[in-house]
Amino acid sequence: MTTEPGPVLRVHELATGYGDLRVVWDVSVEVRAGEVTALLGRNGAGKTSTLRAVSGLNKISHGTVELAGEDVSRLAPHVRVRRGMAYVQEGKRVFHRLTVEQNLLLGGYPRRLGRAKLRGSVDAIYDLFPILGERRALLAGAMSGGQQQMLAIGQALMAKPSLLLLDEPSGGLAPVVVAEVMERIAALKETGLAILLVEQAVEAALGVADHIAVLDIGRVVLTARADEVSNLDLVRDAYFGRAGAQSLPD
Repeated sequence: MTTEPGPVLRVHELATGYGDLRVVWDVSVEVRAGEVTALLGRNGAGKTSTLRAVSGLNKISHGTVELAGEDVSRLAPHVRVRRGMAYVQEGKRVFHRLTVEQNLLLGGYPRRLGRAKLRGSVDAIYDLFPILGERRALLAGAMSGGQQQMLAIGQALMAKPSLLLLDEPSGGLAPVVVAEVMERIAALKETGLAILLVEQAVEAALGVADHIAVLDIGRVVLTARADEVSNLDLVRDAYFGRAGAQSLPD
């Protein structure tokens, strides 16, 4: 008899905020290896705040964050990175005055390897995002928004994470570029990576997600397998507060 491995990420009854202002009240979510869990919800629902708390950038006031079975709720962000967590924040945050390749090499810094030993990881990123390989010597700030988003993801992957947190990777991108980014996310989960994805583009997220959790006013109001949400009305109802907290059966 084989035992199914536990989730890479388990968030339980998470609460967080900014100073005395609490914006997330009760979020529980899991992500398993080789799967994408999408956090959906309207603006202000608490999605980004949840990711920031999971990554360690926001202080957790209640609940726990477990990474591969270890409680990391009180660990500093850089320690969580070394444990296998990578966070791609919204806004295509790359070093504009450095080249593509320099950005990638900086992403591998937590592994504390020399440039030569990081070479294989850089080449793997170029295989995943060929346009980055073509533009390796170009300054990151000279690239398009979509290419910068790919670079931001590639930079995070250089740390060899087991868990990838993605915040609005489609933000500000043309639909054709969104489709390309989502194709790469689908390819990443096939490698066994666990991905927690925050998205406003619901249909794009459902195209790559295995599970969804809809947030409203800092609470999870709907959880389901993505393939069970064939009717988007249920998700829209949850977005606009017309659904009580519920789960669809597995």
